Amino acid sequence: MADLEEKFEDGVLTLTMNRPEARNALSGEMMQLLQESIPKAADNPEVRCVVLTGAGAAFCSGGDVKGFASSSGSEKDGGGQELSLESRVQNLRQGMEVSRQLHVMPKPTIAVIPGPAAGAGLSLALACDLRFCLDSAKLTTAFSKIGASGDYGGSYFLPQLVGAAKARELYFTADVISGKEAYNLGIVSKISSASAFEQEAQEYVSRMANLPTIAIGYIKKNLNAAQNLNMNDVFDLEAAHMMRTFMTEDHKAAVQAFVNKETAVFNGR
Repeated sequence: MADLEEKFEDGVLTLTMNRPEARNALSGEMMQLLQESIPKAADNPEVRCVVLTGAGAAFCSGGDVKGFASSSGSEKDGGGQELSLESRVQNLRQGMEVSRQLHVMPKPTIAVIPGPAAGAGLSLALACDLRFCLDSAKLTTAFSKIGASGDYGGSYFLPQLVGAAKARELYFTADVISGKEAYNLGIVSKISSASAFEQEAQEYVSRMANLPTIAIGYIKKNLNAAQNLNMNDVFDLEAAHMMRTFMTEDHKAAVQAFVNKETAVFNGR
């Protein structure tokens, strides 16, 4: 079986990290498949929402620490020669594009977290727009416990959710927090108990998939730009994007539904 499984249904592309025996720790195959699948989803108008989740009772435990131990931090090329530091940095940075793509693609991305999310696994969840989490799931930055500094964008995303001081604490200590604690901190968007998790997660994803997809894409662009641009630049973007969304079928149908006192149905066009 592949380390990443894809399922497309009712406008939702579900990407399931599939190494349950290793708590879905990242593998080379898994990262390669994610790098292929996510850009395709971003460009496919039939995909209304992307879900990232894990098989079994975990989301993703991050990097394969046992693999770190066996390799002692060394990597080799196809000829058996040890890679230079620059080459290793480049390889990691290429893999980290997955997080950027989840963050910027013009449609909702949702991490459905059924269990532990640690290290790079937590970073991938943070890169998504929204997080639906089991209330008893264990979340941790993890990196400092193995003497590492962190990757896959967690140090970019976490401070935006919890503030700089709390992000430092969670990174420095690598404390384990529950899904409920993460919800209280604003890290996850929704939580659910084990008995209702699957149904409520499906309902949450379905709601996001049935939003006006084009408008959501421009909303994401506005919000992402607001993190870096000045007020005038963001205002310019808002004006341009507002006029663009006025041209969509979704907007026209929603206006008519409002006039008729009906519930709008969006088709993502």
